[in-house]
Amino acid sequence: MTTTRRTLLTAAPAAAIATSALAQPATPDVMVSTWDFGAAANAAGWAARQAGGSALDMVEAGGKVAELDESNSSVGLGGLPDRDGHVTLDACVMTWAGDIGAVCALEDVVHAVSVARAVMEKTPHTMLVGAGARAFAVDQGFPTQNLLTPRAEAAWRDWLVTAEYAPRANSENTDWRAMPGGPGNHDTIGLVAIGADNRMAGACTTSGMAFKMRGRVGDSPLIGAGLYVDDAVGGATATGVGEDVVRVAGSHSVVEAMRHGLDPTAACRNVIERLARLRGTKVAASQVALLALDKQGRAGAFALQPGFTYAVTDAAGQTRIERAEALFSA
Repeated sequence: MTTTRRTLLTAAPAAAIATSALAQPATPDVMVSTWDFGAAANAAGWAARQAGGSALDMVEAGGKVAELDESNSSVGLGGLPDRDGHVTLDACVMTWAGDIGAVCALEDVVHAVSVARAVMEKTPHTMLVGAGARAFAVDQGFPTQNLLTPRAEAAWRDWLVTAEYAPRANSENTDWRAMPGGPGNHDTIGLVAIGADNRMAGACTTSGMAFKMRGRVGDSPLIGAGLYVDDAVGGATATGVGEDVVRVAGSHSVVEAMRHGLDPTAACRNVIERLARLRGTKVAASQVALLALDKQGRAGAFALQPGFTYAVTDAAGQTRIERAEALFSA
């Protein structure tokens, strides 16, 4: 069921669906990731699982596939730069044990998701940013390279022709030729997986909003916003306009909704409706989508706008692309 923007402020909370009343699927889902390009990521994650890898290995492997895809303009190599022409990457990981690691505004290192894992495993910290994140990655042996591909540089230079080059508040929304988070401007791949040992992990990696202000960080590397995992309940991840995800602690809120009895789809809808009530017409043209996988192997998602898709791989290794329902009509 869709909701028009005219009824935005009166959107009712999603009806609670008791998790205990819903049977575990015959073939549980074991990995989910955002957008159509998540199918390739899930294939790598499934291969890691088959090779004896953990849920953390699964989501890292999937994230690395997206980071290496030059045709993906919102993650890793080939990501569109900030307004100054710098490609900066954000990523985080979270495990079944509550271990977390993240990097923000990382430059010159393509596998931000792996650097985030290294922060988790090899430092006493949970997040490194900017020059410090880069120095740590180099010290850990990660190779450096220019992440600005000719295709991305051409898109940036084309943007500069018509953009007013100034740090104007909210210009990210008005300067784009595509809706933030929309079909032409995806940001983020988020992944949640259940390993063969039934333990969960998640990852999120992105190059962020195209032509963002230098130094901007969205939700993707923030535990509780772009990603959250609770091994007793499930995990969730977010995509779209990160600033709006942060406002409602999107992924953590979804997991808490599942803890209190909602299935994954209803939990995602509950948080999307909360965002709509909070922000009203300010999110009428924006995209935010939430994706969840519960511990029973049930996947679900919900979005503000139509068009959000996600990849789901089940315990038999079969992957399907699902289209999420949306609060607003097309």
